[in-house]
Amino acid sequence: MTSLRFIRLGRKHRRESENHESGFTLVELLVVLAIIALIATLAAPQVLRYLGSARTNAAKAQIRNIESALELYYVDNAKYPTSEEGLSALVTAPAGEERWNGPYLKGTTGLNDPWGKPYAYEVKADASGVLIRTFGRDSKPDGSGEDQDITN
Repeated sequence: MTSLRFIRLGRKHRRESENHESGFTLVELLVVLAIIALIATLAAPQVLRYLGSARTNAAKAQIRNIESALELYYVDNAKYPTSEEGLSALVTAPAGEERWNGPYLKGTTGLNDPWGKPYAYEVKADASGVLIRTFGRDSKPDGSGEDQDITN
């Protein structure tokens, strides 16, 4: 009889332990969070550096894309858009342009640099071409890194 009583107690004990939820202690969670924070502080500067160079490369690619669109505009209209018409002439037809065959760019989002500012556009004085420019993150001439000027 005594052995039967131990078997019953063993089953009861096993059922109670199955009902207990296992989890992490507060100390374990704090250790994991500290490790994640340490990794983030080591990796963040490198990631931010790559982000800055990616924006600069994106601006260069966008300027090349705008140049191509301007060449198509020139072929159709025998002139570049005036400085007053600006780059928006690549998306919507300027008033009085009968030979406009656009849009030459999809949407107006390509008319802003990666920092959200519109590209500077001007026709060269001798009408031999155009100048497309962004001043980078700081919107000021010169600079280096993300603040560098990017032109065609």
